[in-house]
Amino acid sequence: MDVLGWLGEALEELDRRSLRRMRRCRQSPQGRTIWLDGRELVNFGSNDYLGLAGDPRLAEAVRHGLEKEGWGSGASALVCGRSSAHAALEEALAKFEGCEAALVFPTGFAANAGTIAALVGPGDAVYCDRKNHASIIDGCKLSRADFRVFPHSDVDTLDRLLAKPHKHRRRLVVTDTLFSMDGDLAPIPQLVEVCERHHAILMVDEAHATGVFGDRGRGVVEFFGVEQRVPVRVGTLSKALGSVGGFVVGSRELIEWLVQKARPYMFSTALPGVACYAAVAALEIVKQEPYRRALVLQRAELLRETLKRNGWDVGRSSSQIIPIVVRQPEVALSLARFLETRGLFVPAIRPPAVPDEEACLRVSVTFQHQDGDLHQLVEALGEARRTVGLGDA
Repeated sequence: MDVLGWLGEALEELDRRSLRRMRRCRQSPQGRTIWLDGRELVNFGSNDYLGLAGDPRLAEAVRHGLEKEGWGSGASALVCGRSSAHAALEEALAKFEGCEAALVFPTGFAANAGTIAALVGPGDAVYCDRKNHASIIDGCKLSRADFRVFPHSDVDTLDRLLAKPHKHRRRLVVTDTLFSMDGDLAPIPQLVEVCERHHAILMVDEAHATGVFGDRGRGVVEFFGVEQRVPVRVGTLSKALGSVGGFVVGSRELIEWLVQKARPYMFSTALPGVACYAAVAALEIVKQEPYRRALVLQRAELLRETLKRNGWDVGRSSSQIIPIVVRQPEVALSLARFLETRGLFVPAIRPPAVPDEEACLRVSVTFQHQDGDLHQLVEALGEARRTVGLGDA
């Protein structure tokens, strides 16, 4: 009896629904253009918002780190995997974020999942925005706390949920600050006010905002001026900072608690120290070159307004992430394939990454894009509408 015999039919069903993912192979560094499956394409699919993933300064930091550290960390952070490079990065992150302390995780996913489960568990409640990243949703479920989902950015509904009589020991509200598929910002000031009024812990994930938003690049909480009122802040090193890993910043007591209780931190091999060297170098660039984030947001605004004038649905985007919402997965795939024939890589995003009926192309604007790239994308989309027969977007 073939106990996995059902897999073939299940994969065929994904094909029928245009939901099967096909892995691509990149044959070049990340950059304005990439070689993907043997073709050079203008790259609108990367989260390398500040263009640092291929920056020679990060490469030089890695070379220096290899001389000092070697490659593998060899153990979990609580055994002997945490080196002076990890300590230096945590100190740099705390200083950069204006917090007492920081903790580095192997990935952003691990940072979210581990932090949530360390803060709440059975007998507690966790409240999650409907469009939060999968790492937040999975962390909420793994915590075994009562799991409540509120509609996207609906502060009024959250207020009503928190106002209900309860017997929970602790209550945690978790949200992305910049939503990774919709490109919109969470209503952070209103969330802060509601959480303070109901004595709930507010945890935010700045994964797509770190380095891009705020006067100093600290993210959306800085952009809204409420840094000191958000007790738990998560970020990633793998997007605008061009490295790999996740982190949490906050009070010394918070970080010490996570050291003791966050299982992905306790039971995962620590990041290679050389990744920490790259991240420290990236933080310095973010501090020294604020024009990078200013240009990213300026170009994104230009592209977003042009797309809207041309009749494309870009949702509520107000960031460097711009969805072109086409609703059906097969339409998103057709459009992405057409754009590839015109030398453009724009990924098709389909359920479960987005809700049903919200399939889209996800356009990611980075520092390395040129005005001509944006014009080329707009022109190709117009041609796709005429040629592929997409009708109104």
